[in-house]
Amino acid sequence: MKEVRPLGEALKARVADVLVLTVARTRRLGVDAELQNSTERISKISTIALARWLAGEGPEVAREAGTETWLFYGELAAHRAAPLRKVIMHCLCWRDAVAEVLRQSAAELHTSPGALSEALYMLQQGLEFGFVQISESFDTERQRTDEDLAFMSTHDSLTGLPNRTLILDRTEQMLVRARRHKTPIAALFVGLDNFKSVNETLSRGAGDQLLRLVAERLDEVVRVTDAFGRVGGDEFVLVAEELPPEEQPERIADRLQEVLKEPLTLTGEHEAQLIVTASIGIATAPRSSAEELLRDADIAMHQAKWDGKDRRVVFESGMQYAVQSRTELEMDLRDALLNDEFFLVYQPTFDLRDMSPTGVEALIRWKHPTRGTVQPDDFVPLLEATGLIIEVGKWVLQEACHQVTKWRDAGHRIGLAVNVSGRQLDTDAFVTDVRDALSESGLDARALTLEITETTLMQNLEETTRRLTAIRELGVRIAIDDFGTGYSSLAHLQRFPVDALKIDRSFIAQLKEGDEGRTLIRALVQLGKDLSIETLAEGIEQQHELSVLQEEHCDSGQGFLYACPLDARAAETFLQTEANNATPPAGHSTRPSGRHPVTTEGARLTLGPGPNSHVQASAGRTVGARIARGSRSRSPRDPGPRPS
Repeated sequence: MKEVRPLGEALKARVADVLVLTVARTRRLGVDAELQNSTERISKISTIALARWLAGEGPEVAREAGTETWLFYGELAAHRAAPLRKVIMHCLCWRDAVAEVLRQSAAELHTSPGALSEALYMLQQGLEFGFVQISESFDTERQRTDEDLAFMSTHDSLTGLPNRTLILDRTEQMLVRARRHKTPIAALFVGLDNFKSVNETLSRGAGDQLLRLVAERLDEVVRVTDAFGRVGGDEFVLVAEELPPEEQPERIADRLQEVLKEPLTLTGEHEAQLIVTASIGIATAPRSSAEELLRDADIAMHQAKWDGKDRRVVFESGMQYAVQSRTELEMDLRDALLNDEFFLVYQPTFDLRDMSPTGVEALIRWKHPTRGTVQPDDFVPLLEATGLIIEVGKWVLQEACHQVTKWRDAGHRIGLAVNVSGRQLDTDAFVTDVRDALSESGLDARALTLEITETTLMQNLEETTRRLTAIRELGVRIAIDDFGTGYSSLAHLQRFPVDALKIDRSFIAQLKEGDEGRTLIRALVQLGKDLSIETLAEGIEQQHELSVLQEEHCDSGQGFLYACPLDARAAETFLQTEANNATPPAGHSTRPSGRHPVTTEGARLTLGPGPNSHVQASAGRTVGARIARGSRSRSPRDPGPRPS
């Protein structure tokens, strides 16, 4: 109808008026700002489409132009961005706004009542077409949304792998088949080692990227018949059934660990290459339920982490009790620092030339109100695993610095050595902690030595070197602890700002075995002299060991032959006694070269060797045995942080 066309042109010119009227009508619906922006855009496009139809371009043009907007309305409702009721009400508000503008335009243009009625009929027809489009879009999107929700309920959103719900369901089915056919089934619980440090040192985004890369890497070696998924955090599960004789669960675990040995490359803001290790727990059927099978595999995985990480452990009876006990211990441990339950003991070191004390090493102890004194072997690994070692290590450093400052002010010119955890060295905050401890205590920086194990040094070489250099610029000394038991090369040794080497007890113990042990000691001592680095032998327990070390010109020593770890009061008495028995200058000493050990229970404190004597306080990655026993025999080295 030709008389309708002027109304179409007028509507094109008054799109803004339609929007104003539509917004005014929809405000009372309580539409949020983001949705309001979307509906305003839809209203604009719909008005233009209708205007083109009224102007004579034909219904097909209008429908083609408007279909996208009506479909978008349906998507909004399907995805619950707006209730369908509000979407329909918004459409009606738009219709009423367009009708009002058409009536105003008809009056201005003196359009016949018949032309206006035709235009309003076309408006209603367009709206009804839109309702059909909205309904179809709503049904389609709702079905798609329901499918997405069903997938999300059974799959991990980060990796796309099956989640715990789906893994349990599949495992139950596997157990049924295994009982029916009497075939083997095994669950492997995979926990990444030290994953928390990635989030802490890089970012959560980097951690998420690493998890996706690990999921892809592990999925490459999983059989099609296996159930594999992520059950949360940094933990994955693989459940395998109908295993052939040559494919034992241990071999599967070895394959999973092997595939992770190739470096994983992170991209983006925190570009880096990481080598990931995993601890794997294994549990095999028969089990009464999938929950029980996965629970036992999980317990075995935690045992693998406790045993040193990067290994596999098969579930055995008794593990559940052990894990439960450690969990209870962890809960108590979280309150220990707040409740002032930690204390330090101090083990002296001495100059091997005249047997005069040079410093003390600080060792941590935990006195629980009901458990009594808990040995470091039992709680320091938990400090590492939970990250509490950072706060506890900071406390050890502050406490030891204050105590040694008091002794130095009293005239005992000793030094302090503190063992450092790899977790502490993961962030620049540790440099600040050292600076604050020195400032608050007033301790001369040259009197403090920080001890770092070789294993810790080799983690994140660039950042560790940078932080140790910053610490050394404060005047603090750096010592490599347990030297010879790690894997640092001479090139690495020269790269680090090192002042002292502590020769591990395992080498001292070999002195009783003949010339070979002595040759090793001679080589280590000579290495220190060639590099102008002090050497300190730890764990001296026999007079013969002391004599050989003196003959080989080792600078300093420590061990039960000389003194055990002493609590603060006993250590002060020890220092005062030594001062009262002071001997003439080196070379004229009448002091005996060995003595009965001074014993007392407490936390470990280590005196540093050489001209810049020092005291060390342990709080690190593999320090458990040392904290418990001081510088004596040690338990096998854990690749993780030392207990202090």
